[in-house]
Order: sequence, then structure tokens, then C-alpha cells
Amino acid sequence: MLRIVLALLSMAYPFLWYWGRDNGAFVYLALGMGVLWLFRAWQSPTWGSRLMALVVALFFAAVCMLRQPQAMYWYPVGVSLLMLLVFGGSLWAKQTVIERLARLRQPNLPLAAVVYTRKVTQVWCAFFILNAVICGGLVCAQAWSAWTFYTGVVAYLLMGLLLAGEWLYRHWVVLKDTNE
Repeated sequence: MLRIVLALLSMAYPFLWYWGRDNGAFVYLALGMGVLWLFRAWQSPTWGSRLMALVVALFFAAVCMLRQPQAMYWYPVGVSLLMLLVFGGSLWAKQTVIERLARLRQPNLPLAAVVYTRKVTQVWCAFFILNAVICGGLVCAQAWSAWTFYTGVVAYLLMGLLLAGEWLYRHWVVLKDTNE
């Protein structure tokens, strides 16, 4: 349940921040996000995900304590960089993030699919870099309406398209070729 609430609040975050930024609402949003990330850290099964959640919770605590509402715009940049760290770090592990996800559906993944999942992990890393650069550029340009639309709509659409496209390609091309 916590993951669902955190996911929904994170998706609504750009709009909540955009509409509440001028009236001191940043304190409530930052506190809410910080508390949710603390609970996420508490429930995380691995030390890596626990540490990541604590870093995000500390970010929101610092925003509140230092009264720096403009820092709230950097949350999507930070999330993209943390995801880059997770996905990029998995390139040096035995299994990449994408391979682990693929193995949930097909535990006996063929070698060609394993090689493919490594390449897809690299694509996701490129996406997270690009996303962080775009979000950061919009913050630096102080293009608040564009920031809200990009981080609240476009970025999620791009992630969904990448995820769906990869899944379809893997099932129709990569796995089909390895099963023949």
C-alpha cells in the first residue's frame, strides 16, 4: 500500500508543487514526501534501497529545515540520478536490473536474451541521464510550466513507451528468435 501511495504522490508531485509553491505549501508536500520515503526506507528489503530511500527523505527534511522551496524542483533530477545509479551499478553485477525483471517471467532466460537485457539496461541509463539533463535544464531556465508538464506528463509517457516498447520487442523478437 505504501508503495502505491508513494508512486501516486510522486506522479502528482509536479502538479502539487506547481500549484502550491507560492503559498507555503512546500512545507507540507516536503514533509509528506519525506515521511513516505522514511516509511519506504523502513520497509525496504535491501540495504541499497533503504539507503536510497533515506537519502531522498533527508533531501525533503533539508528542504523543510533550510526553508528552500526552490530545491523542490530538483527532486525529479535526483530521482533520475538515483535510478541511473541503480541501473548503471547493475551493469557491474552478475545480473542487470532488466535481466532480474525479465527472469521474474522467464527464469531460464536464454543467453541471447541475457545479452539483450544488458543492452536495454544501458538504454535505460541513457534515458535517466537525458531525463536528468532535461529536468535540470528546465529548472535552470526557470521554465516552471514546462517543468511541470515535462516532469508530470512527458517523462512518465516516455518511461511508459520505453518500458512497453522494450517488453514488446523482447517478447516478439528476442525471445521468439531464441525459442526457434
